[in-house]
Amino acid sequence: MFASTEEIEGALRRTGYIADPITITTVYLAARLHKPLLLEGPAGGGKTQLAYAVAEAANSNVERLQCYEGINEEKAIGRFDEALQSLCVELKAKAGDVDWASLRAELHSQNFFSAGPLMRALLCEKPCVLLVDELDKVGHAFEALLLELMSVWRLSIPKLGTVEARSIPFVVLTSNEERRIGDPIRRRSFYLRVEHPTAQREAEIVALRTPDSSPEFHAGLAGLAKALRGWSLEKAPSVSEILDLADALKILGHEQATPELRDVLLPLVAKTEADRKKLLLRDGFASLIYDAQQYTREALGRIAA
Repeated sequence: MFASTEEIEGALRRTGYIADPITITTVYLAARLHKPLLLEGPAGGGKTQLAYAVAEAANSNVERLQCYEGINEEKAIGRFDEALQSLCVELKAKAGDVDWASLRAELHSQNFFSAGPLMRALLCEKPCVLLVDELDKVGHAFEALLLELMSVWRLSIPKLGTVEARSIPFVVLTSNEERRIGDPIRRRSFYLRVEHPTAQREAEIVALRTPDSSPEFHAGLAGLAKALRGWSLEKAPSVSEILDLADALKILGHEQATPELRDVLLPLVAKTEADRKKLLLRDGFASLIYDAQQYTREALGRIAA
């Protein structure tokens, strides 16, 4: 997918994703060696976005399997379309003599199989990005589904048979650590810890979204993000939410968040009732802005250095 780490860095930056050197090198090696990439860390740190950025950088597409409690093989791999099979049998029977052996083989072919994300990823003519999102929401039994795919790049499906990969996808597994991912998956994967970005890096990310704004504006949003994440909120803001906040401030014509903007900004930064009440406490939002200003000065100092 990529010829060098320099190519990856430039391509990711053009998509708006700023990655550190370790991430860039790990993505490069995972792509070259056909190894899955296991990304762990808090929600909102940019794990899912990395998968989409890699796909965009490689001019490819994403096949996303969103994990949730109760997901089964049919959702992940696919299933036979029974309604279409029945219709085919009915039409063949009306047409006259039926070769039932041939018809049975036809009904159990890919023509009658509705593919899920895992199978679609294997059937892509050129490598895609297979995103298995929030793998920690399912149990170890479901993880076993992925082992054959990630070991030999094929799927064994009852009645359909073995489906071999037309191209080997770039696999990204994400986890918010609701439970520990099993060792068989870990052994087969390259591992990256994805935390919320530093204030300096987040200022760079905001700058890519709002290039016409000042360095003070970019550092101010990064400082506010760091302050919010340090307040032990139930729902700390993600990188994408900080970018939304930056866009909102620009639309409203403000160059920085101030205590007077509390009621306007609360719906953007407080996503639970407990967090809203915490920021509505006497001097709560003003204290938050004070912390943000301290972090902003630190970020500007590092940028100047």
